[in-house]
Amino acid sequence: MGLFGLFKGGDKAPKAEKKALPWQKLETVAQLDTIAERSKTKTQVIFKHSTRCGISKMVMNQFVSTYAVEDTALDLYYLDLLSYRDVSDAIGQKFQVFHQSPQLIVVKKGVTVHHASHHEINAGVLETLI
Repeated sequence: MGLFGLFKGGDKAPKAEKKALPWQKLETVAQLDTIAERSKTKTQVIFKHSTRCGISKMVMNQFVSTYAVEDTALDLYYLDLLSYRDVSDAIGQKFQVFHQSPQLIVVKKGVTVHHASHHEINAGVLETLI
């Protein structure tokens, strides 16, 4: 084994493919009324993400890699807040949360039951809130 063999990943097993999350794009303020209404019977989750922020990207990757909720257990929304800042602002007003990025907001029965930002975002908490 030569020196350059140390820098190759030849002996490592290939990484397992990540499961695609059941994201629904959140792009309009009108969708927030739908989220509030659906939250009466099913947990609704909003992930606000800044596509230009390194911390947001790192938190998103961690969230995706640890997400283990059944696809039918909740509705999962993705908001690109740079493209839809008006929607982000409306979320703050409708669900009474201060704007953060990245941010996870969980809505049940029309109200926020959990919200977290930055490194406090944890996909594991979702299982306890369904």
